[in-house]
Amino acid sequence: MPFATAPGQSGSARKPDARSTFYVFGSSLHLPVSGSDRLKDKIHIDVSTASGPGRQTLPRNAQAQFYPAVCSIVGGVFSPLLANIYLHYVFDLWLQRWRRRDAKGDVIVVRYADDSVVGFEAEADASRFLEALKARFAQFGLSLNEQKTRVLQFGRYAASQRKRAGLGRPQTFDFLGFTHICATKRSNGGFIVKRLTSSKRMRATLKALRQTLYRRRHEPIAVVGTWLRRVMQGYFNYHAVPGNNLRLSRFRSGVCRAWLHALRRRGQYGRMPWARFLRRVAPYVPSVRVLHPYPTQRFFAS
Repeated sequence: MPFATAPGQSGSARKPDARSTFYVFGSSLHLPVSGSDRLKDKIHIDVSTASGPGRQTLPRNAQAQFYPAVCSIVGGVFSPLLANIYLHYVFDLWLQRWRRRDAKGDVIVVRYADDSVVGFEAEADASRFLEALKARFAQFGLSLNEQKTRVLQFGRYAASQRKRAGLGRPQTFDFLGFTHICATKRSNGGFIVKRLTSSKRMRATLKALRQTLYRRRHEPIAVVGTWLRRVMQGYFNYHAVPGNNLRLSRFRSGVCRAWLHALRRRGQYGRMPWARFLRRVAPYVPSVRVLHPYPTQRFFAS
C-alpha cells in the first residue's frame, strides 16, 4: 500500500478544512541492517574499520576496537530501545519543527517504536509531509515500508464527505494490533473510533495455539488448562477494549475448538462430546469482558 493522497482527492493545495482529517501512518522502518538473523551466540554489526566499511560477526563476549560507526544489535531485546533513541532525533524532534514551520493546519502524531500514525487537518499537509519525511529518512539511510504506509481520509466527517463525493465508506487501518474503524454509537449516532483485534494477528495467534495444543494433547487437562488460562488472560488484558467483545468471543471459541480437536486426537476411542468438554475446561478458559474503559473515561480526572 504505497503512499497516496486520500481516495477521491486530487492532492493539490487547498484551504484547510477543519472537518477533514487525513492520517498518514508508516510501519516497520527499513533499517540499514538486515533483520533476518537471530541473536544467539553471536552479534552482527555493521562497522567502519580502518580497512573500510563492512559487516563483521563477533562472539558475544568479544572485545574489539572500532572507529565511530553505526552499530545495531539484530534480533536483540535492546533493539526497540535503540530505535526509540534514534527516532527521537531523526523523527520526533524533526516533526515538531516541521509542524511549527510548515504545517497549515493542526497535526497530531502517535509513535510506538517504529510504528507511527500522523493526523493532518489539511490534505495538502499530508502530501507535503510525505515528501519531506522520505527526504528526511534518506539522509540517515532509512526508508519507509511502502507496503504498510498510506494516506487515507479518516475522522468524524470522513463518512459524510465521502458519501457526498460518491465514494464508499472510510478506509480502515491497523495500528498496534487493532483495526481502527470510523463508526457511530447505537445510542445517539455520535462518532466513535471502533477498535477491533486485527484479523491477521488473531489468525496467527490461533494458529500458534492450535499447534501447541496439538503437541501437548497427551498432557493432563489441568496442566494444559493452567498454561492456556495464562495465555488467554494475557491476550484479553491487551485486546479487551470497548466494542471488541464479538471478535474476542470468536477468538475464545476458536481456542476451545482447537483444544477439543487436540483432545479427540488422543486415541481412536472415547470421543469427547462438546458438552462434556465445556464442563471440563470451564475453569481454564476465561470469559470475555471489557477490561479497558473508553479513552475519555481513562483520562478523566474528578
